[in-house]
Amino acid sequence: MSEAMTRVLVVDDEPQIRKFLRLGLQGHGYAVLEAASAGDALRVAVAEQPELVVLDLGLPDREGFEVLSALREWSRVPVLVLSVRSREGEKVRAFDLGADDYVVKPFGMPELLARIKAALRRRVAAAVGEPLFRVGGLEVDLARRIVRVDDVEVRLSPKQYRLLQVLVSNAGKVVTHRQLLGEVWGAAHRDDIQYLRVFVRKLRSRIEAEPARPRYLLTELGVGYRLRTPDQLSGSA
Repeated sequence: MSEAMTRVLVVDDEPQIRKFLRLGLQGHGYAVLEAASAGDALRVAVAEQPELVVLDLGLPDREGFEVLSALREWSRVPVLVLSVRSREGEKVRAFDLGADDYVVKPFGMPELLARIKAALRRRVAAAVGEPLFRVGGLEVDLARRIVRVDDVEVRLSPKQYRLLQVLVSNAGKVVTHRQLLGEVWGAAHRDDIQYLRVFVRKLRSRIEAEPARPRYLLTELGVGYRLRTPDQLSGSA
């Protein structure tokens, strides 16, 4: 996907923020669509089919959460939430509703551009359906259900493998506790966070050289977990 062809919908009721984002994104080859309200955002999303949405939560007519929920009824377009709200509860709610990333204002344009590029890469990878995931010494062959660490096959229990599979399918983005519990154990276990922590520790003991200092499977405090992508791993070095 060429950046020159990539349309980004910016949803924010502050003209200064929209101008800042428009100039920054256009300067890096993106086409920018704009909306100042929830209603406008949904109309533009339907009419223009953008490749990515940058969404503020504080809109004049409806909460940004409602826009996100409405989008997820019919679209898998990457949504990057941009908000002054930094509380864990707000982040958890956004990720539970299907946000791909969450950036707290104030922010720098280099960080935002990096997050946008990462979200777009994940979108392409999901569309291609690449069956082999590699990051550092960790390799997950989704087609053959084989996991290797430093070229040595690792045996996982069915639940451990399913947990890793969900994280691989969402590599690079935060997956909330409730999402993981629902995907792996079912809706009845969405609140069993301590149970999930036990399984994450067991999974780390199988795939991490130093489980107490994980390289691959990171904890997002109060929110959930994130499996690093190769870009994220190299960027942390």
